[in-house]
Amino acid sequence: MNAAPTDRARLAARVARLEAGLLERDTAVRLALLAALAGEHVLLIGPPGTAKSELARRLHRAFDGARYFERLLTRFSTPEELFGPLSLKALEHDRYERLVDGYLPTASIAFLDEVFKANSAILNALLTLLNEREFDNGSTRLHVPLISVVGATNEVPAEEALMAFYDRFLLRVPVAPVSDASFASLLALPAEATADTGAAEPITAGELQRLLAAREQVALPAEVTAALAALRGFAQSQGMAVSDRRWRQLVGLLRSAALAEGRDAVDALDLWLVPYVVAAQPAQIDALHGWFVREVAQAELQEAPWLTHAVEAFEKQLEIELSMPAEGGDDAAGKLALARSIGGASEGGMLRIVSASLEDAMRRRWSPVHVAARLAQLDEVAMRAREPLPALHESLAALEAALAGRVWLPPSLAATLRANRRHTIGLLESLLARLAAVREGFAALPVDEAQPASAPEPIALGA
Repeated sequence: MNAAPTDRARLAARVARLEAGLLERDTAVRLALLAALAGEHVLLIGPPGTAKSELARRLHRAFDGARYFERLLTRFSTPEELFGPLSLKALEHDRYERLVDGYLPTASIAFLDEVFKANSAILNALLTLLNEREFDNGSTRLHVPLISVVGATNEVPAEEALMAFYDRFLLRVPVAPVSDASFASLLALPAEATADTGAAEPITAGELQRLLAAREQVALPAEVTAALAALRGFAQSQGMAVSDRRWRQLVGLLRSAALAEGRDAVDALDLWLVPYVVAAQPAQIDALHGWFVREVAQAELQEAPWLTHAVEAFEKQLEIELSMPAEGGDDAAGKLALARSIGGASEGGMLRIVSASLEDAMRRRWSPVHVAARLAQLDEVAMRAREPLPALHESLAALEAALAGRVWLPPSLAATLRANRRHTIGLLESLLARLAAVREGFAALPVDEAQPASAPEPIALGA
């Protein structure tokens, strides 16, 4: 779409600049930038030292000419620290005004650390500023150039008085210390964070305005609406209360994501954003993420227990039938022992031939009907196991096509979706290979046409 603020390549370059050197932050980086493009605010939830402030500092450089403001809030913070000192000159004329230049009312991107520790006077002023982009300076209400506020907190507030302010952050993103898998990479990082060299052209104010103006033209297909309705029911079943306003904001975010990638319609994969909007607590995100993977992406990890049990049952039965002695096997076993004792420790060629002949004589012979029945049951199970494979391969190919060119969907999530589908395909193919090997074993059973032509009981395969 022509209204997109930037082409995909340029947007991807900007994302790459944002996350350079920030380990395991692909989700937080994308959500922070997308929130800004959608005119929304993002809350980073996690302990100190997890690069929350560094992400906010980088974010402001993604926008051309954006002014940046940062403060650590405490219960002792004063309004002057955020909104500017009182103007002594204005007081001389009986006007209560602040000198806002260089403070939050003139910032485009702001980072407020420990945001919920501020007092009520600050929080009340912030409510209007975040939601309506306006600030009351004395008798004048100023329109502020705020694009997005990045808030940070160690924990989600529990006080009812803070809920209205908490709700102003559309996206709530947990940020954890790096995992053990990335610990060595963390230690190898340079002492100074990677600077933004300007390799990715910043987004201009005009581009941002065009995106916000054009996103309402992005279609919301019926399948996405149906998925959101199903999500609402799932959220209610999990005890998650979501306001009407947040549902509408979520749709705006989805449209912004599609438009920024050059698409004229939201699609199902855009719903990966849902957990970070709908969850009120970080602990709820996993359930919503599972809903997306299972119900929307249809890429839940599958283990095919019925087929595993069937393969194991066939393998065990083959082992049993191969080890069963022939009728009159005791006599053959005696002859084999005698031949070996005569030959001593070192067997000659003739003795090996005799031993092999006697060992073969000791094996149970089976009727052709018995072998055919085993093979028929195996073939039936193999046919059933092969049935979903073409659809699974098509599904994987469709997923690969849908993931191509995505900017917002985090690479870590894309890798999980691919891996889950490949795991399912690989598991089925591995079990089918084991079935084929078992089939060869049954087909090679010694056959005696004189054996009673009775079919065996089918092997119990379980559920």
